[in-house]
Amino acid sequence: MHHRYDVLVVGAGGAGLMAALYAAKGNVSVACITKLYPTRSHTGAAQGGVGAALGNVAEDSWEWHMFDTIKGGDYLTDQDAAEVFSKEIIETVYELEHMGLPFSREENGTIAQRKFGGHTREFGKAAVERSCYAKDRTGHMILQTLYQQNVKEGTTFFNEFHVTDLLIEDGRCTGVVAYELATGEIHTFHAKAVILAAGGYGRVFKITSNALTLTGDLMSIYYRKGLPLEDMEFYQFHPTGLSKLGILVTEGIRGEGGILRNDSHERFMERYAPTIKDLAPRDIVARSMVKEIREGRGVGPDKDAIYIDLTHLPRETVEGKLAEITDLARTYLGLDPLKDMVLVQPTAHYAMGGIPTDLNGLCLSDGAGGVVEGLYAAGEQACVSLHGANRLGTNSLGDLIVFGKRAGIAAAAYARATDYAEMPERAERETVHLLDTLRGGSGKENVAAIRRDLQESMMQNVGIFRNGPDMAKQVEIIKELKERYRGVKVVDPAKRYNGDLIDAVELGFLLDCAEAMAASAVNRTESRGAHEREDYTTRDDVNWLKHTMAYRDMNNPGNVIIGYKPVTLHGFTRSFEPKARVY
Repeated sequence: MHHRYDVLVVGAGGAGLMAALYAAKGNVSVACITKLYPTRSHTGAAQGGVGAALGNVAEDSWEWHMFDTIKGGDYLTDQDAAEVFSKEIIETVYELEHMGLPFSREENGTIAQRKFGGHTREFGKAAVERSCYAKDRTGHMILQTLYQQNVKEGTTFFNEFHVTDLLIEDGRCTGVVAYELATGEIHTFHAKAVILAAGGYGRVFKITSNALTLTGDLMSIYYRKGLPLEDMEFYQFHPTGLSKLGILVTEGIRGEGGILRNDSHERFMERYAPTIKDLAPRDIVARSMVKEIREGRGVGPDKDAIYIDLTHLPRETVEGKLAEITDLARTYLGLDPLKDMVLVQPTAHYAMGGIPTDLNGLCLSDGAGGVVEGLYAAGEQACVSLHGANRLGTNSLGDLIVFGKRAGIAAAAYARATDYAEMPERAERETVHLLDTLRGGSGKENVAAIRRDLQESMMQNVGIFRNGPDMAKQVEIIKELKERYRGVKVVDPAKRYNGDLIDAVELGFLLDCAEAMAASAVNRTESRGAHEREDYTTRDDVNWLKHTMAYRDMNNPGNVIIGYKPVTLHGFTRSFEPKARVY
């Protein structure tokens, strides 16, 4: 089946819905393809808020927000992206408010704001209230609001469609190919512009806050075209996921006064970050927790968790501002945060790297400024390098709406100014080959077993603390797993809702993302942000103040070619001396 739209958006989370909305406002026809019904997208799991320097509680400025973003990113953040973001997020939050997003309110009626890790006033002097929130359901509220606005603007949705190929010829994207879950049919979509916004790839790890659908599909497809993935070595572990489960516990829980404690009930973050303690950036808090656990001060049956203590907070805070977390702790752990300390552990959470883009979301084909015409990306799938080596809490939702909006506006402008290019002949051939190969495999290997081995080995070898030998071993493990993957066979013959087939396709995507990530990580011989090496403990700005660009070796699949892209610097150039870790 064939379809044609001026602008096609892949993904219906916050970035995809924002991009679709602003493309639709540009007087072009817009369609959105999504694995899930839009309001089930993973943005709905984001709890804490959107960082914006509104100054509703205390004095604040976009320059302070920009500084925190750059410093939090350990100076790998592109500073033009941080400036654009810190300025435009203020207006964009007010736009969401005017669309009807039900933000929590201060007593004077303004949008409520609370403290969040890494957000400071006066360039690091003290914590500041910057997170704009809707209780602890901010992502859910964003999804609902943006979906309603898209329905109003006439966006067409193709729900439960899995994109399997990007159509790129002569440096221009002309559409996508997708598999419809309900029918088993293959669809081709012809477009003037395509926006990729399908989320991250957290399912490469065993313990993750990511939904089951976050398998890096479009990152993998982009990579398979010989195009680069940027900064894949930088993956953030959120300090607080529910123990064993990975279900996210918002950083807002610490913004409201929650305290991390070890087995002796010590507030240990006072030793690691004396100024802002539990509100330090996520990479610092996660490493501090792991250090406590490694040194025998963990809690729980396996001594591999840490307490988060809310017992000193008022009931109205715990059951009001933190209602979702309270319910999750009671439901999944049998603990009542009003009287029990809750067990949490660092959890794979967010990819700082992804498909490289410029400030308007246009996809880059190399580190020298080359582009893929008509192809845009936004959200966690993209890397405009706002987050650098470590993302600040609340900057993810801000990234979605600021750069999703920018991509939508740019794609619509491009679509209005250009004609449809010809699609390749037999556009669906790669997808047909992929699905036929999986259905006709030897059957010697099991998808679930390979996925388990991938997730466990990635958690062990490319987790919070890393070293060269373990990561080099992981590179070889991934090669072995990819070879095993060649022996997978889908045994379910069903045409409609064939979950076995989808699992097999997604495993291939995960293996590609893990391949690029492990190769990029072992190559970067320093510690920076979320990339903490035990054999290279110092940040090395002389040799490593640059972005990694990982390319698939098209002549020798299984190997990764590493290139680089310069970091954009202006405004904040202090603190570039090599930095020794204090852990």
